[in-house]
Amino acid sequence: MKKLRVLVLAHPDLVPPEVVSALSPRESFDIKTEYDVISTLRKLGHDVHVLGVQWELRPVREAVDVLKPDIVFNLMEEFHGETVYDHNVVSFLELMKVPYTGCNPRGLMLSRGKALSKKILHYHRIRTPEFAVFPIGRKVRRPKRLNFPVIVKSLIEHSSLGISKASVVDSDEGLAERVRMVHERIGTDAIAEQFISGREMYVSVLGNDRLVAFTPWELVAEKAEPGEPLIATARAKHDPDYQTKKGIVIQAVQQLHPDVEERLLHDSKRIYRILELSGYARVDFRIDEDGKHYFLEANPNPDIAEHEEFASSASFDGVPYPKLLERIIRLGLRQHE
Repeated sequence: MKKLRVLVLAHPDLVPPEVVSALSPRESFDIKTEYDVISTLRKLGHDVHVLGVQWELRPVREAVDVLKPDIVFNLMEEFHGETVYDHNVVSFLELMKVPYTGCNPRGLMLSRGKALSKKILHYHRIRTPEFAVFPIGRKVRRPKRLNFPVIVKSLIEHSSLGISKASVVDSDEGLAERVRMVHERIGTDAIAEQFISGREMYVSVLGNDRLVAFTPWELVAEKAEPGEPLIATARAKHDPDYQTKKGIVIQAVQQLHPDVEERLLHDSKRIYRILELSGYARVDFRIDEDGKHYFLEANPNPDIAEHEEFASSASFDGVPYPKLLERIIRLGLRQHE
């Protein structure tokens, strides 16, 4: 691949410093994605410039005008502190006719709404858990079709924000209390969906038109208490000390029937196309004791730190990290063309 001028967009607090050796383990963990992407692209010989973006789009325009990048590597997950605004940054890049990596704004909008994506996929006969949405300011009334236990989440936030063991409830009183917590502490509408007891798996998909689905990766808690439900809580995903305590790892799936794995990969590509995703995304599933898989959510532009599940699954299937980043860049260039 020829050497390119790359403009990386990231949250200002996550822009790596020039010297990272002085960072604490927690600080290093927080910026691992940005550091891995930037340092790897520079090792590949690309001319990499980094811009922290949060409150204004003008710096993006100025950077594009001055640097004239061949492509923007988009690591933005929010704008103005709002997850649902991330598509606006990409739309701005499209209006400027600048190539960018990752998902297009249509796919971001369709997939960010957990209820909307489930409704669309249910129409296409993709199995999803029963669910109900509880808007802020309205009384919590559980529909009869929604049976306990249920797990309560923010309707729009991602990265397991607000999800803990207490998110799984088995009574109307518990449901009302947890919905109120989401409304008050997270400040968004809530969604409660049937809790599928079983295994949690993630399928990483790469491509625009021609898609590649990598080997499923599975969330495992090796030190969980007997009978403790497996939940991808915020601590399980983002707290290294808690991960060590519970023996939480995300690894290549083991002891999964080949037919089940084949259906997972097939449906992941279907979901990717139905939700109009592009670039790269991760599709999350639960698999019950009968081997039935249920779509949970699609995550466009997922974490691509070198040792997170997306890059790990790609590497497991023969796509090393530097090659993965360059393939993501090529997809961005082709999408622009």
